[in-house]
Amino acid sequence: MYYYNINGAALVSFTPLEGVGPEAAPARSWRLFAAVPGDPVLGRGSFKVTHPGQLLAGHGLAALDASRLIDFEDGPASAIVNGSAVPLELDGNVRQAIEDGRVTAVNISRPGWEQMLNWAPRAGKKRVNILAIGDVGSTLLTGLKLLGGDVISSIGICDLSEQITARWEFEMGQVSLPWNYDVFPEVEVVAPENLFDCDMFVFVASKGIPPVGSQVKDVRMAQFEANAGIVKHYARMARDKGFQGLWCAVSDPVDPLAKTAYLESNRDENGAWDGRGLRPEQVQGFGLGVMNARAAYFAKRDPKLASFLAEGRSYGPHGTGLWIANSIDRYDEDLSQELTRLTVTANLKMREMGFKPYVAPALSSGALSLLLTLRGEWHCGSVFLDGVYMGVKNRYTPAGVETELLPHIPDQLLGHIREAADHLKTII
Repeated sequence: MYYYNINGAALVSFTPLEGVGPEAAPARSWRLFAAVPGDPVLGRGSFKVTHPGQLLAGHGLAALDASRLIDFEDGPASAIVNGSAVPLELDGNVRQAIEDGRVTAVNISRPGWEQMLNWAPRAGKKRVNILAIGDVGSTLLTGLKLLGGDVISSIGICDLSEQITARWEFEMGQVSLPWNYDVFPEVEVVAPENLFDCDMFVFVASKGIPPVGSQVKDVRMAQFEANAGIVKHYARMARDKGFQGLWCAVSDPVDPLAKTAYLESNRDENGAWDGRGLRPEQVQGFGLGVMNARAAYFAKRDPKLASFLAEGRSYGPHGTGLWIANSIDRYDEDLSQELTRLTVTANLKMREMGFKPYVAPALSSGALSLLLTLRGEWHCGSVFLDGVYMGVKNRYTPAGVETELLPHIPDQLLGHIREAADHLKTII
């Protein structure tokens, strides 16, 4: 393997790299960056490597399944370089670094990839700014206020209505424990031009939500066109501000809006792609948390579905394409289909009761998942994978975004995950 020192950062590559300086001695520093090829637009920007095979197949769905990745234990693999097969060998230094959890893959096809070698998240508690304080936003805000004191320094709120933000600043300012008045993060009104002076930006704005009782079957997708227009505006604002934090999509449809934010932030004033906006890993969709929680709700109430509580997983988007696996080790197609159907239609049942289904999403997908993200803990969310924002179990680590790597994903289940990705590709 080939090692380089780029402004103090250690970079390793299977093949020689041009334009990065002379080779260096094998690095044994805490963090090791691995150069990987990938599509400059639809490839991942960077990610934590948890398996050697992800250095060759880290951008697609195979990155979730160890049984489908090359391990190099039986000798070198090979890749086509300039039309010829080149053997690729993994040295012990890199293998040990992967086992230690200190390897970050960097897509060297993306413009400005070198900047990733010196980027690190800001230490300490984080500033969170929320856009739009409606039903979802106010519920999410309440959850963050009450539960986020360990990781949130303060919360900024912004809305088209100054009356609404004044109300919630006033309300949240009066939520306090007696004699311990600083345990909860302060809430303050933030001007639109200061929305990206934060570590985490939470997009909860929405336009044109079909009313309860309407005949719209896919409520989430009915919102896409209107909400995508709003996302484009704030994605470009993030670009102009040079935002380095996490851009969180909570509004529906979560996953297409996350991709909209990523793509639009990377276009210049003429609409041409230049890669100078948000990195793919800077954007995450927060919609899978409530789907996972809904699956658990039904699993608790039906013994035949109870395997989900200890062994199940949720994959895919917040809506059509979602798939709930009853179990990874004892996967059952029929049980998974039933649990998926119950989960996908749960919001319709709430509408049949005469209410908008927003409380559970605001808390399970919103506040609780955002807090797990800030704490670097496992959560359900949509990360950039296979050219779309795919809902998977993931976490943010010092070495980058880590997606759960399972020993083996059953063929039928992986087929459903692929179907979900293909469905998302037809939207945007």
